[in-house]
Amino acid sequence: MSLLHLAVIFPFAMGILLTMLNRFFRKIHMGWPVLIVPTVLFVYFTSLIPTVSQRNPVSGYVPWIPSLDIGFNLYLDGLSLLLTLLITGIGVLVVLYSIYYMNQKEDLKRFYLYLLMFMGAMLGVVLSDNMIVLYGFWELTSITSFLLIAFHYKRKASTSGAQKSFLITVFGGFAMLAGFMMMYLMTGTFSIRATITEWGQIQESALFLPALVLILIGAFTKSAQFPFHIWLPDAMEAPTPVSAYLHSATMVKAGIYVVARFTPIFGGQGTWFWLVTGVGLLTLCYGSFLAVKKNDLKAILAYSTISQLGLIMSLFGVGSAALYFGYGESSAVYTVATTAALLHLFNHATFKAALFMVAGIVDHETGTRDIRKLGGLASFMPITFTVALVGTLAMAGIPPFNGFLSKELFFQAMVEVTHLRIFGLGSWSVLLPVLAWLASVFTLIYALIIVFKTFLGQRRSELPVEKLHEASVGMLIPPVILGVLVITFGLFPNLLAGSLIEPAMASVLPALLDGKEHFDVHFSLWHGITPELIMTIGVVILGVTLYKLLPRWKNIYEHYPQGLTINNIYHVVLDNVQHYARKWTEAYMNGSVRNYLVYIFSFTVALLVYAFFRSGENITWNFKGHAPFSFYEAVLLIALIAAAVSIPFAKNRLSAVIMTGAVGYLVTLLFVLFRAPDLALTQMIVETVSVALFLLCFYHLPELQRGRSSRRYLSVNMIVAVAVGIVMTFVALAASGTASLESISNFFVQESYNLAGGKNVVNVLLVDFRGFDTMLEIMVLGVASLSIYSMINLNLEAKDLGARLKFRKKENTQENDKHLDDEADNTKKYGNQERSSSTWDTVPLQSNDVLLQTTTKVVVFIILTFALHLFFAGHHNPGGGFIGGLVTAAALVLIALAFSTDTVRKALPIDFRSLTAVGLAIALLTGAGSFLFGAPFLSQTFGYFELPLLGETELATAMLFDLGVYIAVLGVTMNIILQIGEDR
Repeated sequence: MSLLHLAVIFPFAMGILLTMLNRFFRKIHMGWPVLIVPTVLFVYFTSLIPTVSQRNPVSGYVPWIPSLDIGFNLYLDGLSLLLTLLITGIGVLVVLYSIYYMNQKEDLKRFYLYLLMFMGAMLGVVLSDNMIVLYGFWELTSITSFLLIAFHYKRKASTSGAQKSFLITVFGGFAMLAGFMMMYLMTGTFSIRATITEWGQIQESALFLPALVLILIGAFTKSAQFPFHIWLPDAMEAPTPVSAYLHSATMVKAGIYVVARFTPIFGGQGTWFWLVTGVGLLTLCYGSFLAVKKNDLKAILAYSTISQLGLIMSLFGVGSAALYFGYGESSAVYTVATTAALLHLFNHATFKAALFMVAGIVDHETGTRDIRKLGGLASFMPITFTVALVGTLAMAGIPPFNGFLSKELFFQAMVEVTHLRIFGLGSWSVLLPVLAWLASVFTLIYALIIVFKTFLGQRRSELPVEKLHEASVGMLIPPVILGVLVITFGLFPNLLAGSLIEPAMASVLPALLDGKEHFDVHFSLWHGITPELIMTIGVVILGVTLYKLLPRWKNIYEHYPQGLTINNIYHVVLDNVQHYARKWTEAYMNGSVRNYLVYIFSFTVALLVYAFFRSGENITWNFKGHAPFSFYEAVLLIALIAAAVSIPFAKNRLSAVIMTGAVGYLVTLLFVLFRAPDLALTQMIVETVSVALFLLCFYHLPELQRGRSSRRYLSVNMIVAVAVGIVMTFVALAASGTASLESISNFFVQESYNLAGGKNVVNVLLVDFRGFDTMLEIMVLGVASLSIYSMINLNLEAKDLGARLKFRKKENTQENDKHLDDEADNTKKYGNQERSSSTWDTVPLQSNDVLLQTTTKVVVFIILTFALHLFFAGHHNPGGGFIGGLVTAAALVLIALAFSTDTVRKALPIDFRSLTAVGLAIALLTGAGSFLFGAPFLSQTFGYFELPLLGETELATAMLFDLGVYIAVLGVTMNIILQIGEDR
């Protein structure tokens, strides 16, 4: 595992560690230890600038699923380096800013955990060379950004904005995944670098164009391009540090990164040129035009971000035309657009992060971001005003700030594109510089609005003068640093030219270089009287004029019908989808478990019958060669059938549970006869725990009452039951008679000891050969147990509390009610409030049977000893972590039944939910540990060692994985049993 891998893992590991250790440094703001993470990463990536700028990329490879060409492959070139420096550098300043912005009374553990997870996910996106790994990190950015935007989850606007961003970006992620799959079908690899080398062979494929469009949809959604931009303004409900980080240097740049990264593959194609350039310019114009309309500072910055992202996107589109001409001088003139895109990518991060921080300072000190209530703040907040002035002028492209350089290059690229005579441009190319110029005019207008309406003019703040003051030094340091960078890179732009911009260009346009050649990248503030300088002068003249006349023409925004806005269309579509989905669901989800089973079984039967007919002659029905029945097997089958048939005729729930348990135990005996001890043990313990669980559930239910059922009702039941039986019989016959491939079971039998060091093939399958399946299974069990816990302890609506409300402890009622905020929660009393077991009067399950209690005191130790034997012996003999955990849980269930659930809690004062998490963590870390040795995920090894007293002993890493399974199963089982076993 390379340092690059550690750099990606570092934020995740530190986020979890700092969250767990937070209790030890409560006296200091949690942001201070968190600040270490981006600082260390920024220093590390900065140290790689000389290496990468000399065309020596850094890479690391860890196999994951080699058979599918999926590996944790990381690659740091010029483009990745530029993004990683923004992610970590801006991350340092944002974390420092958040220390003074975020109140310590807020849930800082949650905030910084999400922030560090997002940072790690972004690093994974820009460093991944494998498309599937990139997609995994891509969706993780959507999840963590959802959590960050919804940080104030009691606010309706926060949850709504988080939902909108999540739905749109995840939709785009699915589209991008489909595009990646098509790329794999064309090339046979998920490696981005390998795909770039084969771009010439795949352009004629029928999947090339669909893959191009799908990947662009993913990029457009993440980078808020028209018409997917609507999530970004609503995401401004996030705390200001989140907005400064996500919407200046990280999340919104992820889509642009994907466009840049895949330009070597799709660049030079007319479809790519038109889509990227056209959508970018449309977004640029649309965002800048709407920014002028807004009155909220963060809303103005949100639409300005949309506009600036469109500018960068359009530049990458224009720059891709250089690949059409290939290597040679004819392509050099069009590389200006790519240079401008990369430079503005950097510049935008600096001035936009500074402006978001300024908006946060204004809100923090005045209590509002509404520019109609602001004004005249420059005299009270001179430093904040200075930073705002520098940032807005850079955004507007005014010299001598860094934004001027990239904007001049933007104009130059748009002018040069008018000379293109490819992709059907013709005279239409004149529109590109015209649209770019008009959008820049509106950019200047909203920049002037930010400065003049907030800091200059008459003071309109409702706060008294004595309460208006400059922000604290700590809150000012980050935006001041960014402001200094804006000026520094404006005056000395060539600091970036050879170190960052040129290496990034080589990554985006590798086909235009031969060997160790370099692009000639040079910036200057003055390069004579040029068309782009004249365009800038025109922008200033018209922009200032329109700002002065703003009251006369701003009412044009009122003439556009609100019903036709994209935002409104989104809400109408979403509301209708929810409405009709609810109607459709209510039509068949009527609360009848019998009806649900009819749906499930009917669909299964129909699907299998269809599969039989479709397969035709490919299925061989095996009606011969069956093993003879023994007398014992026949007796067991007859008893099993009799027990199953008797269940529907049971007159009370207890009888039904006993008969159900009898069916399970008879199946256990069949496994014994078939010499399958692992299956028999597992079936027996699962059946025991299940029967206990059924009894606990039925304890809370009324007596079973049987009424007369209609003939139609019974007929449907009989038809479905018979159909399922017949179809499953044919499935068994087809499975035993059809063998299109050689059975893999022989491989497992022969290699279980050689490859995994275990003689128990079943256990080796569970923890080694199919360990990934086992890990997912215990994850599902964990989710199920948490769901049961939530259903019992979390009451989403007051009406659902029912009679249980009277059991609430009276001494806790008044205390808890003080913390309820009906307006924030938007619910009645007791709504959305989690009730732990301590909040309710619980009546623990207990027995007064002296004989049972006395026997349990002896038997429980025998069972626990047997459980440990099963765990340790499972690799060579029947047993393992799964069955060991179940047997241990069975011993604890016996204690609960014989004494009480309180006895279990006192004997084992642990949180079984946390125990489940510990088990899952052990299993996951065991699988990930193989990365340290360059082996695929969940690779196991074993060896023989001389141990004191034990002599030569086999030790296998699979035992650690099995320990995780053991702990997770124990935690899951006891969490469910204890929750259901306590009457409330």
